[in-house]
Amino acid sequence: MQLVVMAVVLALVGAGQGCSFSCHPTNISIPVESCGSTEYVSTTICEGKCYNEDPIFIFHDDWAEQKICNGDWSYEVKHINGCPVPVTYPVATNCECTACNAANTYCEPLP
Repeated sequence: MQLVVMAVVLALVGAGQGCSFSCHPTNISIPVESCGSTEYVSTTICEGKCYNEDPIFIFHDDWAEQKICNGDWSYEVKHINGCPVPVTYPVATNCECTACNAANTYCEPLP
């Protein structure tokens, strides 16, 4: 009986019912400002966790590759009423776990 219960629990976890890693787009509202006026716009960002291995022994020249939730981005333009200056804001078009790029992201393991 215990074996059957354990098999069911493992099947549910494997089906995404329990703890899982997921990198996906999510909708948020962000404030944008132009000509002294602030409005909120709806946009999409990448959100979630990616699987990473955390080695027991860390050597400075042999870091494990870190994965981050990132994606492709486009930019949209919003015109605020009464303001001739448009506001440009980012929109995530798709999200996936990719190798961390040290040129624009902190990739070191957290202490």
